[in-house]
Amino acid sequence: MTETITPAAPGGRDQDFLAPAARLHGAGIGGLEELTDLQRSERLARMRDGSLGSIHSWELVTAVDGPGTRMTIFLNGCPLRCLYCHNPDTFLMRDGEPVEADELLRRIRRYRSVFRASKGGITLSGGEVLMQPAFAARLLAGAKAMGIHTCIDTSGFLGANCTEEMLGNIDLVLLDVKSGDEETYKKVTGRALAPTITFGDRLAARGIEIWIRFVLVPDLTDDPENVENVARIVERWRSTVSRVEVLPFHQMGADKWKSLGLNYHLRNTLPPEPKLVESTRDIFRSHGFTVR
Repeated sequence: MTETITPAAPGGRDQDFLAPAARLHGAGIGGLEELTDLQRSERLARMRDGSLGSIHSWELVTAVDGPGTRMTIFLNGCPLRCLYCHNPDTFLMRDGEPVEADELLRRIRRYRSVFRASKGGITLSGGEVLMQPAFAARLLAGAKAMGIHTCIDTSGFLGANCTEEMLGNIDLVLLDVKSGDEETYKKVTGRALAPTITFGDRLAARGIEIWIRFVLVPDLTDDPENVENVARIVERWRSTVSRVEVLPFHQMGADKWKSLGLNYHLRNTLPPEPKLVESTRDIFRSHGFTVR
């Protein structure tokens, strides 16, 4: 398990901000065996060696979280506290359900024909997947051994937890660049921007394909200079960035914040107007990127 990182402020991380219509089913751990009777010491030991993970849910999705039909697995635990997070119930690792890596790999194996037909695969998301690097490494290695396309969705803040061996089992990274300047990044996440840039540099050096994700929030991340700064950062990785996704903010996570008793600072923020979304996409296009 990774080192403990004290949360900076109430909040969470974005998961994905595309309309969920493409999600087929899931939103739970249906079909997976939970190991709820483990003693705490045994659970921690098994999480350290990667044989056990803390899982929020899994879903089958199409055209979301990577190419083709994908099994997206949401891991619990995140060091960021993004103001716009729509999965605040993944903040804490202890809130997830204990699931064995081998159990998940058996589930993944069932969908090999679906992945093959759709050119899909698995995506490890969260929370923050790199909060559980040993567990993630087992899943990625197991999936690659089955010939399945692999992807992680990460902020890159814990990129130091991703070993070279793990990188060798990753085909695609959905890299969330939440802001282009330190001040805004700290306001959005409670953390520093630099680790994301460092991780992106590692991915580019390894030639690993990257999809950039940028969440557009009115009066928070929408300043054109901030967007330009994001684009300039992404230019560092031009050789491996195949697309940029500008994801419009929405309020679909607001009820979760309320149910968890957390202070949701963006409750009065409206989604961006289509004109703003398009002008933001145009900034990335002006830097030569393919934009969705």
